[in-house]
Amino acid sequence: MLPSKVVRHKAGRFVPVLLAGLILAACSGQGPQTSNVNIQGPVTGGSDYYLQQVQQSSDDSRTDWQLLAIRALMKEGKYPQAGQQLNQLPSRLSDTQQQELLLLKSQFLFSQQNVPGATQLLNQVKVDDLSKEQQARYYGLQIAAAQGKTSLALLRAYIAQEPLLTGDDHQKNIDATWQALTQMTPQEASSLVINASENTLQGWLDLLNVWRANAQDGEMLKSALKDWQTRYPQNPAAKTLPTPLSQAQNFTKASTSTIALLLPLNGQAQVFASAIEKGFNDAKNGALNAAPQPTAPTTAQPAAATGAQPAPTGAANAVVSPAAASITPAESPQPAAQQQQPASAPSSSAQVKVYDTSSQPIQQVMQQAQQDGATLVVGPLLKNNVEAVANSQTPLNVLALNAPEQIQNHPNVCYFALSPEDEARDAAHHMWDQGKRQPLLLVPRSSFGDRVVNAFAQEWQKLGGGAPLQQRFGSTAELKQGINSGAGITLSGTPVTTQPAEPQGVAIAGLNIPSPQQSAPPAASSGGNVDSVYIVSTQDELQLIKPMIAMRTGSRSAASLYASSRSYQAGAGPDFRLEMEGLQFSDIPLLSGRNPALMQRAAQSFNNDYSLVRLYAMGIDAWTLANSFNQMRQTPGFTIDGNTGKLSANQDCVINRALSWSQYRQGAIVPAS
Repeated sequence: MLPSKVVRHKAGRFVPVLLAGLILAACSGQGPQTSNVNIQGPVTGGSDYYLQQVQQSSDDSRTDWQLLAIRALMKEGKYPQAGQQLNQLPSRLSDTQQQELLLLKSQFLFSQQNVPGATQLLNQVKVDDLSKEQQARYYGLQIAAAQGKTSLALLRAYIAQEPLLTGDDHQKNIDATWQALTQMTPQEASSLVINASENTLQGWLDLLNVWRANAQDGEMLKSALKDWQTRYPQNPAAKTLPTPLSQAQNFTKASTSTIALLLPLNGQAQVFASAIEKGFNDAKNGALNAAPQPTAPTTAQPAAATGAQPAPTGAANAVVSPAAASITPAESPQPAAQQQQPASAPSSSAQVKVYDTSSQPIQQVMQQAQQDGATLVVGPLLKNNVEAVANSQTPLNVLALNAPEQIQNHPNVCYFALSPEDEARDAAHHMWDQGKRQPLLLVPRSSFGDRVVNAFAQEWQKLGGGAPLQQRFGSTAELKQGINSGAGITLSGTPVTTQPAEPQGVAIAGLNIPSPQQSAPPAASSGGNVDSVYIVSTQDELQLIKPMIAMRTGSRSAASLYASSRSYQAGAGPDFRLEMEGLQFSDIPLLSGRNPALMQRAAQSFNNDYSLVRLYAMGIDAWTLANSFNQMRQTPGFTIDGNTGKLSANQDCVINRALSWSQYRQGAIVPAS
């Protein structure tokens, strides 16, 4: 028999082991443990990490890890894998898991372009039960549901999301709210009906009105913005201005005390440069309403020129001016009576030096201009020189008189050109605004025609139209042969194929919704349904094309005819105007009768060569743009009523021109209705 002391000692050793076993048994008999995985917070790991946690978990936390893995997969753009994981989720979920699942399924449906299905799921979400991080995602999905179309619901979603964001996402929200507001017309903005308690939205709408009322004056806009910030100190935009308005608030007028005018004064482009230079100097000297000067302009002496070199091969006018180069001098038709332009501004004290870009490399010209104290450069004119300047990273402000093939956005560079692409885009807007939806493009069989077709088609599809039709024509001799044989021109063609711009997805507040799948835009019918024709031809070609269309369609065709400025030349007599009955055409305001006296003097100066008159007007507008350089570069919505069109700038400071449209009616030229 063992001593009692020993027995008691061994029994004491077994008691803790027995208790531990009982405790473990009790634990194993309990229900599933509450997961400590936070599915309402941000995703901080990659999808591989979360999927690994799914494999290693067997309790309720497995579902939480799976939900986090789905979020990470969609954040990484791996939507097919996310869809597989969604299908593997258990059917029984907690309330918190169910709310998260609604957000994930909605986001997944957006990626499948199933907007109605995604919206239906969002309507089931209990917003008050969500965490702040989840609410930010919820409002991001509401924003995605709007598909870029401004509405009261979209504005409210942006405003609700704003206080939930920080850093770059917060600035993106502010900028996106402003972009949505500026997409509304004044009528749409004034028709919004909001609640009296929506102070933030009211502040945004007042900011929109402030901007629209003062956008044309940089200093007034700066003052108005400060006043608005005082009146709405708690508005998020008062604390963090939208980026475009922040740039406007920092606006300072560009110095124009010394301007370097860079033009090719020798070679093939000399005649074009001389017309631009005359317009620039006339505007600078306040001579736009002076007495007529019948003599042709003389070529100015360059400020810096060495040995003359031939200009680069190629017609500069094909890029700078869309009009035909050869024009028959004759009396030009007068448009219907219109109000004369106000008197020009007085002469400027700015010093202008002209530099010959045909006599030395453009890099040396720019260096010389900088050494001479130039504060702003206007030019160069030739495309290859513009590309070189854009790549040079010059510290000078530059108003280039052409645009490179690939636009580069530099904070000190703007691009101003008279191009056929400009006219084509403007024609697309004009025809769309007149209710046309089935256009046919009748253009030359050349690279020039290719440029027009591509620009028109891209702009047309941006407006919401399908692929327009195109038909090409050859030389005047071919057209004459066609009219003599009675062939005529049918209103039919082949659809234009263009490369659409890459659409942008939604990436904000943890969301990464891919861009919609791009399907080819619907093509217009190959024939029979054409309701409009845009003709890009010379005057001689147009005299053949219009009757050839009538030969096949009859004089009562429902299709409206439009033409580019290429067809509007001096020498069109009353017979031509009667033949063109009903046709609308575009041109610069100077040649559309806005200032008849200036138009007459310019036509006399250039022997009725309208292509040079257009370049003369470009020189006038170049002076105006140079004196408004920073406003055009920094002030959103800033426009100028120029002699080459209503001028505005896009985000890359490419100057866009809205042209004037006229119409032949009963032998007269009147504004198009």
